[in-house]
Order: sequence, then structure tokens, then C-alpha cells
Amino acid sequence: MILVCGGAGYIGSHTVFELIEDGKEVIVVDNLETGHKKAISNKAKFYNGDIRDRKFLEKVFKENKIDSVIHFAANSLVGESMENPLKYYDNNVYGTQILLETMNRHNVKKIVFSSTAAVYGEPKSIPIMETDKTFPTNPYGETKLTMEKMFKWADSAYGIKYISLRYFNVAGAHITEKIGEDHNPETHLIPIILQVALDKREKIFIFGDDYNTSDGTCIRDYIHVTDLAHAHMLALEYLNKANKSNIFNLGNGEGFSVKEIIEAARKVTGHPIKSEIGERRVGDPEKLVASSEKAKRELKWKPKYIDIESIIESAWNWHKNSPDGFKG
Repeated sequence: MILVCGGAGYIGSHTVFELIEDGKEVIVVDNLETGHKKAISNKAKFYNGDIRDRKFLEKVFKENKIDSVIHFAANSLVGESMENPLKYYDNNVYGTQILLETMNRHNVKKIVFSSTAAVYGEPKSIPIMETDKTFPTNPYGETKLTMEKMFKWADSAYGIKYISLRYFNVAGAHITEKIGEDHNPETHLIPIILQVALDKREKIFIFGDDYNTSDGTCIRDYIHVTDLAHAHMLALEYLNKANKSNIFNLGNGEGFSVKEIIEAARKVTGHPIKSEIGERRVGDPEKLVASSEKAKRELKWKPKYIDIESIIESAWNWHKNSPDGFKG
């Protein structure tokens, strides 16, 4: 059985969906702080609780024959982490500590971890390689890097093997349109742009147009959520076969500026999408683009959604049909 922590969240729910489709037995643990119960496959066993709660997590492990874990449970807002860093250390770092202690007590030795490109901070070169230095520029990235280091030492001491997946901007929705991206408040660029197209907001604010890029706006590497879900499944297969820890970047290897994303959304939606330039946002690196060559080579990962318009189109289909998200 595979335990998915944070399996009611955006990426977690898509991964659970794919695991179930692949015939796997899945247990979902989520405190529903940001996740949605409606996003969880009804074929997965669900526990509503927090991984920081030792008694709760002990119960989950005692009641199920868990052989591996996929760990998404974390706070992930850069801006909020700058304002409330201790919340991020409590949930992300302490929560992972309790999870690893429980795994060790129950002799569960495999975990796939949802990490982030934010561990690199402001990169010295593009594309970013797994061997590049890590200098996070915000507490969110710092806590994720701390979690990675915790996994490294847990491997050394207890033999818990881990795969850390460092990914970039995740977007899109499942092709069935059953699940998609629903955050409150929404902070991710593509769904915010699509809210303008749905007349749920007047315009999109661009945080700074004075970066050293082709059009002055930040550049990011976008990856479709289903491609990301498949990468987590491949990482689990890798652990089962190779039984060794590793770190992989995941991305499309191509960067798009904020203005380019807005223009692509205009094409997909047929909506003019009004935009306005605002101040830079603290903690935002200028350019983040990944090299995923290692993941393609060692995990045999092949992303299917490689052009930005197809990624945005899948998101648009979900938002059009579910304008109020999972509350609709």
C-alpha cells in the first residue's frame, strides 16, 4: 500500500488518481487545510488528520500495511513564508520529522518527496542542474531544503531511501476534467489569469517588468500536473528497483515569461485578459528553468504536455466547467 500525504491537494490528488488508474492500493492522509475531499478518488482510503499528530499517524500506520510513502503535505506559498516563516518550519519541517519517525518505527523504508526549485534560490546559470548550489531566497525554499537534508541523514542512520523531486511551476488539470487546481486564496499565475477570462477578477497584476529578461518579466519553467504525477510514480518504481536515494529536477526545460503566459492564455481563451504592471514581489528569482535530462535518463520520464498552450488549455477546460472549483 502507498501512503500519500497531502493527497487531497492539487498535485497530490492528481498523483492519487494516476496511482489508482495503475491498480495501486492508496491511502490518503490530509488535514484539508488547503486540500479538497472532493478531489480524492473514491477508490482511495482517506484519513482526515495532520502528520504532526503522532497518535493519528501511528493509527494510520498500524491499521494499514504501508510499504512506501509519497509526501506532498506542506505549506507552499512564497509570500506567506516570508511573513510567517515559523508556520513553515512547524508544518513542513516538524511534520516531516514526525512522518520519518513513524516510518522508521514501522520499518517503512521508501519515500518520494515533493520538493521545489525554490531550493536553488537565484540560480547562477540556466538551465539549473541538480548539482548546482542551493541558496534559497525565502523560508518556503529553506524549509524544503531542510527537509531534503533530513531525508539524507535519515537514509544514513535508518536506511530510509528517498527520491527528492525538485519541480518548477506546475499547471494544468486532468484530461478528464474531474480534478484541477483550486486554491483559496489563489496565488498561482495561470489560474489567476484564467479568473480574469472568467470575469472573476478585473485584471492580472504583473509583479515587476524590470527584470533582466527579454520583456522584463520573470521567466519560469511550466510542467503539466499529470506529467508530474507520472514522475512520482516512476520515482517510486526507481526506489523499488534501485533501492538508492537520489534527487531529480522536473520541468519542460523551456522558460516562459509572465507576459508570454498571458498572451498564450489570450489565444486559448479568446479573452482580452487585461493586465497591469505592479511592484516586484520580494523573494522572486528572475529566471528558473530546469534541466530534466537526469530524470529523463534515469527515471525514463517523458513529459507528454510540452507546449504551454496545451497546458493552459487543460487548465481552462477545468476552470470553465468548475468556475467555483470543488465547491461548485
